[in-house]
Parts: sequence; C-alpha cells; structure tokens
Amino acid sequence: MLDKHCINKKTAYFHLPGLFEFYELYRVFLPLFRMRREYFYDWCEIGSIYGAPADCIWGGGRVGYGDCEPSEVLALMKEYGISARLTFSNSLLQREHLSDRRCNALCEMFSLKNPSNGVIVHSDLLMDYLKENYPDLYFVSSTTKVQTEFTQFHEEVKREEFCYVVPDFRLNKAFEQLNTLTQDEKDKVEFLVNECCDFGCTQRKACYETVSRKNLGENCPEHVCKAPHAKEGYQFSKAMENPAFISVNDIQETYLPMGFSNFKIEGRSLGSALVLEFLLYYLTKPEYRIHVREKIYLDNMLDLF
Repeated sequence: MLDKHCINKKTAYFHLPGLFEFYELYRVFLPLFRMRREYFYDWCEIGSIYGAPADCIWGGGRVGYGDCEPSEVLALMKEYGISARLTFSNSLLQREHLSDRRCNALCEMFSLKNPSNGVIVHSDLLMDYLKENYPDLYFVSSTTKVQTEFTQFHEEVKREEFCYVVPDFRLNKAFEQLNTLTQDEKDKVEFLVNECCDFGCTQRKACYETVSRKNLGENCPEHVCKAPHAKEGYQFSKAMENPAFISVNDIQETYLPMGFSNFKIEGRSLGSALVLEFLLYYLTKPEYRIHVREKIYLDNMLDLF
C-alpha cells in the first residue's frame, strides 16, 4: 500500500489490471519501466496491480482466468516493490463461503509487508472476516457497489476501514462535489479512467451479480447487455468518447491540481495487446511508444494475440 504521507501530490499512481491474467506481459513490461524510465512520464508511477486467478469463488467484477502460479506473481511484485491486490469483490457471498481453502490460502500468501498488499472487496461480511484473520491486508472499496449518488460515495470514503474507494465512473466529472472533499479524502479516491460501459447504463449491478453467481459456480443465464453497441465489445476508441473518460491531459491539468492522485485502469477480461495499449497511452511518452511496442512484441516468450 502506498504510504499516504509520502505521496507526491504531483504524481499520478496507476492501478493496473491483470495481476494473474497478464503476468507474462508484466514480466516483460516491469523491467522496461524500471530500466528505461526515460520512456515513461516522470509524473506517473505504478501504484498496484490487481486481479484474481481462475476458480476463486470470492472473485467479482470479472470472471478470473489467470492460470499462472501465485508464488511467481507474488515474487514478481516483491521484486519491483509493487502492491498486489486480490480482486475479491463478489457481491453475493454468504458465511459458508468464507471457509474456501483456495481464497484463504491466497490471502495468507499475500499477507506481507514491504510492500503491503490489498484486497478489493464488495462484501462487508468478507471484509470483516479478512480483518480478523489477515490483518496485514488493506482494503479497497469496489466500484461494483455501483454507488451513483455522490452522498453514497462520500459516506464510503469516510469509512476508516477503506484505504481506497473506487467511485462509480459516472461520478468522475462531478468536479464541484469532488472538490468539497478534504485532502485526506481525496487521497482515498481512485478513479476508473477508461470505462467503456454506456454512461446511461441501468443494468450494471445486475451484470456484476451475474459474474458473482458464475464465480460461485451457479448455473445461471448470461447477462445480456442492452446498451447501444454492446455487441461490439470493448473498444478503447469508444471508451475515449465516454463522458466519464479521463484522459492523460485531464489527469495532468485537472485531477492532479485538484489533489487527486489515484487512477485505476480496467481491462482484466481483455487481451494483453489491448492492455498494452492502455500502458502506452497512460504511462508512456508518445515519442517512445514505438520503442516500448518493439521491446514487448520482440519478446518471443510473450504471445499477445
């Protein structure tokens, strides 16, 4: 976890997708980010990488499919001093689910310091259990709660148990209200920058609940999104047209000056080639993007397509 007392207010901390899902991509990208720092914006850092392996019933948001060894993931994060976050944001957990051996084993493994690791949660039941059994983990309030009213979100930010809160993307541009937050509260806000979901979507909570049921192993029908252009899938160009999209210029010219420093990139369910495009856009200087692409693509061990 980032030490809030040491955060540079002029630095943007990005929280990246695919801790387990894109291990092979980060295995190549992180050395490049460290060794060729001139390729990347000097005002950005990697705050954390989040995700969940396959077959985790506590998982939520997206159905995890990462199949790499958790010990290898943890070793990579420790090597580069990056906080790892387990995405355990299932919204439908019951008490009987808390004894799951696989999820408990992951929490035990990731309960480390220097750096501290966290858990992205939806369920208060799960958070209370984790606080008691794995006190070294920190907690992030998940955007899967779909709190579209600012008052709801503000109450969430006030909760001491959360180190970070990811608001619903529809609140990204509520600048007048966001500016009423104290600096300590602003330090906890983690904006979802590249959401592609329709701005007027009213089914977001139902979509997340379907994912939660699937992670619990329930035989449930697919959620059919009725938003315009939903069949086209995720397109970064379409996300850039979303009213809630946060651009590189927005971060530099608006959010950082306002005192906000944490930004989450979505993409766990996407391909590594598209996630690389996010890393190029948000972290990489334009004149060096071709260099980063070449370094990544020419690594024969990485299959991006």
